Amino acid sequence: MRRAAASCGVLGAIDVTTVQLLAWILGALGLQALAGIAIAVWRRGQAVEQPAGELPQPKPTSSNGAWQGLRKFRVAQRCFEDVARSQCSFRLEPLDGQPLPPFKPGQYLTFTIDARGGAAATAGRHITRCYSLSDRPAPDHYRVTIKRVGAPADHPDWPPGFSSNHFHDQVQTGDVVQARAPAGNFFIDAQSDVPVVLIAGGIGITPMMSMLRWCVREQPGRTVHLYYGVRQGCEHAFKADLAALASTHHQVRLQVVYSQAAADDQVGVDYQHAGRVDLALLQRRLPHGRHQFYLCGPGAMMESLVPALAQWGVPEADIHFEAFGPASVRLPSAAAQAASPAGPFEVRFSRSGRSVHWQGADGRLLDFAERHGIPVESGCRSGGCGSCETRLLSGAVAYAAAPDHDVQPGHCLLCVATPASDLVLEA
Repeated sequence: MRRAAASCGVLGAIDVTTVQLLAWILGALGLQALAGIAIAVWRRGQAVEQPAGELPQPKPTSSNGAWQGLRKFRVAQRCFEDVARSQCSFRLEPLDGQPLPPFKPGQYLTFTIDARGGAAATAGRHITRCYSLSDRPAPDHYRVTIKRVGAPADHPDWPPGFSSNHFHDQVQTGDVVQARAPAGNFFIDAQSDVPVVLIAGGIGITPMMSMLRWCVREQPGRTVHLYYGVRQGCEHAFKADLAALASTHHQVRLQVVYSQAAADDQVGVDYQHAGRVDLALLQRRLPHGRHQFYLCGPGAMMESLVPALAQWGVPEADIHFEAFGPASVRLPSAAAQAASPAGPFEVRFSRSGRSVHWQGADGRLLDFAERHGIPVESGCRSGGCGSCETRLLSGAVAYAAAPDHDVQPGHCLLCVATPASDLVLEA
């Protein structure tokens, strides 16, 4: 009897343990199902919160830290850099809080802007513009400086620049913008200690500020000559910053030139020279010896000064430049290559309904189109951003060097392309 009772006790214990085990399994399955439902609801909520038409988010970064695609930045601060309030700087901090990759002083950021509802809406849903970085590299922020672009003086009936006015009027502190990683082939040679000559005209001062601030921080023994030309004092950007850098760093030699000084602009106080930055001024002021030249400014300044430096005897390897706006800037070696038999070719702009004859001296297709009043989207003007990419309906183009942007088959980059035959372009 005791043995039988003991057996019954064991069976009872087994039955209770089995029931408990089944209850635990069923409970775990229930919790797993609830967790799956919660995750699905959360993901659905996230999809609802994402604005319609949101541009693709950046892909994983490359080995050097640069990201692919667009990255979101919050505007942490904005401030005007001149009395006329025509040049505004934007401090941009990454929305994801991750460190920013270093860039090469002189490079730019490429922004994508929603153009719907604005004057540029006919150009497409988004437009692309490039703006130079105006500070030395830092892991927590970038800074760009943007000049408001009005209607051209010779075409006052044309609309003002959409992107620059959008930034000035619409982009405020706390807003979010989207940009691609720093890019561009115009940057200071960080491996050299040769004295630097920075030459800026107008808003061309922005990449020079990046180079200057980098030199002061990273190469304090390197002599930097800065020649900065503007019309008058109200357009003199970074005036206090430049004066402070020149007064506190003995290696910074500042020369400011006003072409149309106002009545209250004082020579020797606000500026050092009247007129324009030209070769004669450089020959008077620069000490003898080798220098590396970096130039950025409007077309007229670049077209005259870049060849003049080469004719003065500056080695082409020491002349680096970037023009903004239409410009045909060539060093003698490039001009000799361009002088090879080419054209005339007929270039038809299909959308605009215009046919224009291109001669060998007419240069790149973007400048050529702008000179004939044919509107074309553009950004970096150096083959990097792809904003001027245009469908090539017939014919062939040539590039002096392979563009950085990956051009789609059947398309071409107008900013760096020249005709190799008669062309029909979609623009």
